[in-house]
Amino acid sequence: MKIIILGSNGLVGSAITRNLSDKNNNYEVITSTRKDTNLFSFEETKRLIDSNKPDVVINAAARVGGILANNTSRTEFILENLKININVLESIINYPEIKLINLGSSCIYPLNASNPIKEESLMTGALEPTNSPYAMAKLTAIEMGDALRKQYGHKIINLMPTNLYGPNDNFSENNSHVIPGLIFRLHETKENGLDVFTVWGTGKPKREFLHVDDLANAIKFIIQNDIEVDLLNIGSGEEVSINDLIYKIKDVVEFSGDIAFDPNMPDGNPRKLLDSSKVNGLGWKPSIRLEEGLVSTYTWFVNNFIEK
Repeated sequence: MKIIILGSNGLVGSAITRNLSDKNNNYEVITSTRKDTNLFSFEETKRLIDSNKPDVVINAAARVGGILANNTSRTEFILENLKININVLESIINYPEIKLINLGSSCIYPLNASNPIKEESLMTGALEPTNSPYAMAKLTAIEMGDALRKQYGHKIINLMPTNLYGPNDNFSENNSHVIPGLIFRLHETKENGLDVFTVWGTGKPKREFLHVDDLANAIKFIIQNDIEVDLLNIGSGEEVSINDLIYKIKDVVEFSGDIAFDPNMPDGNPRKLLDSSKVNGLGWKPSIRLEEGLVSTYTWFVNNFIEK
């Protein structure tokens, strides 16, 4: 089986590449990054598909970021993600035999969706305002995939993972998701000898987190079992308050100072827990607990990210 992984250098793409490239798997894995293919270009994207004629395309390419990045670079987030999705989907129109696994995000669901959030909540209400442009781009990809499925017979699976973390994430002060951003800032606070670490918001919102290697295992499970469900939530089923998360990371980083919250900054969605019973019922379940994942992620950060 020939599999193309788009965005293979990112958090998700690199985890999928590690997983599917294992010598025990009988896959021909073709990795693709912006160095070989500009996914903003339809011609280059189509050339990649035409020249390789894969059995499976995994679209892990996207512009991603945390609350600040999503809220301040709104135009870039919708334009760049739309360009990628349009070019990938249009490039496979003439290949209905190709299975496309498209990676989305739990932010596609309405702000006021009932928790745990089921796949059926899709497009039933208004989006969370701080990342609605990104969410709209992902929703558009789902709708385009549905059009290809109904008109041309394509097999397109849209996976909606919860908040991801793990090795090879984007660790920065302002442009990261929750866990890598907290790890980066807490580590910097500790290294600079500061006594107080300040966190955006109240700490009250609850979030669900999934180690990226669990997502990669879910994708392999879907490929191996030839699953064709069009929309699947992929979550851990466990939620933690931001307050509790910060103290877990504080322990991992071994920061001895105090934690302060800034209630003048946005909290985002108060609660967001996915209902992953559909994929669990098919036979997949996560295996990496949050505490274990935080330790391994921080270890990777220290060994690979920090300049020696």
